[in-house]
Amino acid sequence: MRIAMIGAGYVGLVSGACLADFGHAVVCIDRDPDKIASLNAGRMPIYEPGLDALVTENVRQGRLAFSTSMREAVAEADAVFIAVGTPSRRGDGFADLSFVFDAAREIAGALSGFTVVVTKSTVPVGTGDEVERIIRETNADADVAVVSNPEFLREGAAIADFKRPDRIVVGAEEARAEAVMREVYRPLYLNQAPIMVTARRTAELTKYAANAFLAAKITFINEIADLCEAVGADVQAVARGIGLDNRIGSKFLHAGPGYGGSCFPKDTLALVKTAQDAGTPLRMVETVVAVNDQRKRAMARKVIKACGGSVRGKTVALLGLTFKPNTDDMRDAPSLAIIAGLQDAGAKVRAYDPEGMEQARILMPAVDYAENAYACAEGADALVIVTEWNAFRALDLDRLRQIMSSDGSAPVLIDLRNIYDPASAARHGFTYCGVGRTKESVARNGS
Repeated sequence: MRIAMIGAGYVGLVSGACLADFGHAVVCIDRDPDKIASLNAGRMPIYEPGLDALVTENVRQGRLAFSTSMREAVAEADAVFIAVGTPSRRGDGFADLSFVFDAAREIAGALSGFTVVVTKSTVPVGTGDEVERIIRETNADADVAVVSNPEFLREGAAIADFKRPDRIVVGAEEARAEAVMREVYRPLYLNQAPIMVTARRTAELTKYAANAFLAAKITFINEIADLCEAVGADVQAVARGIGLDNRIGSKFLHAGPGYGGSCFPKDTLALVKTAQDAGTPLRMVETVVAVNDQRKRAMARKVIKACGGSVRGKTVALLGLTFKPNTDDMRDAPSLAIIAGLQDAGAKVRAYDPEGMEQARILMPAVDYAENAYACAEGADALVIVTEWNAFRALDLDRLRQIMSSDGSAPVLIDLRNIYDPASAARHGFTYCGVGRTKESVARNGS
């Protein structure tokens, strides 16, 4: 099939490359000439494991191309995917759909023959209706069907998620459109990926509901972690105890500094606004949003408390800046609020991240950036693990203790991802502080 992918950002680039790898002919279109020039030169605008090799191979095979021009690619396409950004709108937090609607107008003028226009971007309920209205208003003769096909990609594992999905959700209003979408995903037949066909509005809401539920699980275990610290329990044992219940499941039950990234913060907020406009407020999701926002700043206070109640004049080293490992995405990362809180309290902040420092420098120019984890920790009064990159899971704790600042007391290790054993950290001479773990709870649970 011939596919036009409008938008060469995270979703568009990964989706386009994977569809090309299935054997389809894909053109990724983006308005940013610098981005297209970089892609044509083999340079990726984002970090995603395996993406550079996937793109390079499919370009070499002639199945994947990049362009700033939409008209020819759309005119020849069987399916046109809209994969542009839908950031939170300033002022009210609702999803900014201006890029989606601009794409719809431009697509309308280039359509030729029956074409399925697919909203791949995460969009509020009813967006597909407006996209269809715009297309028909712009081009009354267009033979078009508008479909919702939300993405469920995890940054850091997006290629695997696209090629081996839990499900493919298609919101289609007519049989011709459903047939095209089944042909698009036919290569996944051998993987037995279930295709769930629903009404368009149902598909749109499914994406938001999924993200809101996962965000709620993260927020729930984070609040349980706070209770664990107060009563002397171990949140990791609690999480395992409830996660073994098949009705609950173990995923997204890892206590930490709160969720961030390109999806959960904006999608939960957009769902809240949609529900309020519909007169059916989602009080639980509203609370999830509020609690998560407060938690990020609270992590700075946690670090300050672990440092004896003051960080003024001290050097605090942070390992990990991106909102999760295996990405360079800094959007709504907990590190942003943590660093701001520490700097407000008078700390000098030094940081290291394997992939995120280029983006971080733009957002936080007042931070000192190190070339590796040990350079980051050298001379620091406290070390904070914010993002659980694999490179941070087996650090030489003896070396860290020796190079960190010491006034005669043990250096402080604040592990916001609970990746180190508290007893082991203590044996190596650290004062350890985790999330939802106390000395008493660790001793009782044998952790």
